[in-house]
Amino acid sequence: MSWRPDASIGMLHMRAAWLKQIRTFFDARNVLEVETPILAPTTVTDPHIDSLKCRFRHRDYYLQTSPEFHMKRLLAAGSGPIYQISRVLRDDGPGRLHNPEFTLLEWYRPGFDQARLMQEIYELLARLCEPESANWDQNIAVISYRDLFGKYTDIDPLEEDMTAFLAWCDSSDHECPIDTTDSWDTALNWALSIVIQPQMKGLCFVKDYPADQAALAKVSTEDPRISRRFELYADGIEIANGFEELTDAKEQRRHFERDNRQRRLYGQEPIAIDEQFLAALEHGIPDTSGVALGLDRLLLWSSDVKSIRRTMTFGWQE
Repeated sequence: MSWRPDASIGMLHMRAAWLKQIRTFFDARNVLEVETPILAPTTVTDPHIDSLKCRFRHRDYYLQTSPEFHMKRLLAAGSGPIYQISRVLRDDGPGRLHNPEFTLLEWYRPGFDQARLMQEIYELLARLCEPESANWDQNIAVISYRDLFGKYTDIDPLEEDMTAFLAWCDSSDHECPIDTTDSWDTALNWALSIVIQPQMKGLCFVKDYPADQAALAKVSTEDPRISRRFELYADGIEIANGFEELTDAKEQRRHFERDNRQRRLYGQEPIAIDEQFLAALEHGIPDTSGVALGLDRLLLWSSDVKSIRRTMTFGWQE
């Protein structure tokens, strides 16, 4: 068994330079760096995210998949714009793009809509990637989730149903594991990850996700079928996930309850709702947009390494 680090010394220098650049970038914009707990008694209810559980003093706790809930409590307390570079953990199998422990850059901008936040993401990426990456492109495409599906499939994610999806599967060349026992979201997530993402080239913001896929985002006032959620992809690799944040405590509770119904349907353990987070929303937070960006994946895309563990000092070991 090798004792050596997974990342090269050159990669460690690149990581260190990026961390310095990130702090300089946000300091110049008067965005406050914060730290929040990695261990907490509650966690996300999203059925597509599994948290790692541990025992402490005879009680179950969770290692956080994102600092989001705590950071929004800071917003409610009057912090103003904030960011955090945090280690987070997810119970997700290791692979080329996955490591159970990874580094997340997350920030929140009161007063920003998603368009303004996407512009700031672009400005940060230009600062980090342009000197480093042959992949860097000054142009970032913006496309709606519906139009993305229209470009690569015959599915309309807002209008059609499982019958139409299965008919498309039958007529395509893909071996589709989806059947009538799966949910619509599961079908769409499969099509996005297996069919669409491998065909995506360059940098691309995908916006206007279906409302059911955005438990923490505002729903569009123009079309209640879509949310104010976006993701950033780099050659088909998901890099960042952002929202115009939901601030209505009652609506957020309904979303959490919907998630737990789905978890039970999938045979997953329901998650206790974070009442402190809901109390913070009830107290009130400003209209805010926020984003979580995977630094390790961005480093992978910006360099010549082929696996995410080569961007880390020590990747996952059995």
